[in-house]
Amino acid sequence: MQVFAERGYHGAAMDEIARRSGVSPPVIYDHFESKPALHRRLLERTRDELVAMWRENLRGGGTLEQQVARAFDAWARYVEAHPYAPRMFFRETTGIQEVRQIHREIAADANGALAEILGGLAGATHLQAQGASPALAMVSEVIRGGLTELAIWWSEHPEIQREQIVATAMNTVWIGFERVSRGETWRPS
Repeated sequence: MQVFAERGYHGAAMDEIARRSGVSPPVIYDHFESKPALHRRLLERTRDELVAMWRENLRGGGTLEQQVARAFDAWARYVEAHPYAPRMFFRETTGIQEVRQIHREIAADANGALAEILGGLAGATHLQAQGASPALAMVSEVIRGGLTELAIWWSEHPEIQREQIVATAMNTVWIGFERVSRGETWRPS
């Protein structure tokens, strides 16, 4: 993951990945048929870890506010513990169509999983204004997209403490989420 994050997809060489992993290139190819297959697996692993983190923290006990705060803190701890995730998982700038497609698929899977988790929260019915079925997917995309950009920004500003990142996420996302979960919605005038 570090090689992909540092060099981008195009610049990451399988020889260097093998060397840094302490194995030979044939050993890598014993496990992954190609560079795109390895890249996909790293992205899937990160997605799976993040989805499990969301599921665990948003389905735990406590008030909805405590669940969301706990989930945002767990997300920030994940980003802190995986410093290459913002550059690899959250943003890939390759021009290679196959890699962009892999990123889109993984992001769509993550968004769908988060939407499902959000649908189980107290007050989630209010998120689906007037029966709009894609509402949870849109809410998930706002949260996931906002946190993605925040993770990227944080990777460029490592002097910022995790507590400040969590407070910013809560102030930006939670206040609106909390009001909607109580049934309040914005309507154009």
